[in-house]
Amino acid sequence: MSSYNKVIMLGNLTQDPQLSYLPSQTAVVEINLASNRRFKKTDGSQGEEVCFVNCKIFGKRAEVINKYLNKGQPLLVEGRLGFDTWEAKDGSKRSKHYIMIESFEFISGQTDSKPEPEEDPFA
Repeated sequence: MSSYNKVIMLGNLTQDPQLSYLPSQTAVVEINLASNRRFKKTDGSQGEEVCFVNCKIFGKRAEVINKYLNKGQPLLVEGRLGFDTWEAKDGSKRSKHYIMIESFEFISGQTDSKPEPEEDPFA
């Protein structure tokens, strides 16, 4: 049986990107995106739910996200689901899903202190 793992999400950063480097000096950025869904409840009132998703990206593109984005700005990401497991300090097993970003697109709309890139950041 074949499988398919693809995620597309548009959301706003809930905090500034977290840049770190692997021992190989490869850049890693972790971001958190929030996406809102508005709906009408059965009683006719408006409801809203927020989905928070952790994301990771590596390499030059990680440095681009770190340079040009900050908290509150929108970002469109495309990637695949990943899964991390670890043992907490209390010995319990922990796990979480995240989006491994394969491509992204800046979305105009909200401007903050970080400017839009003028050149192709992947060149």
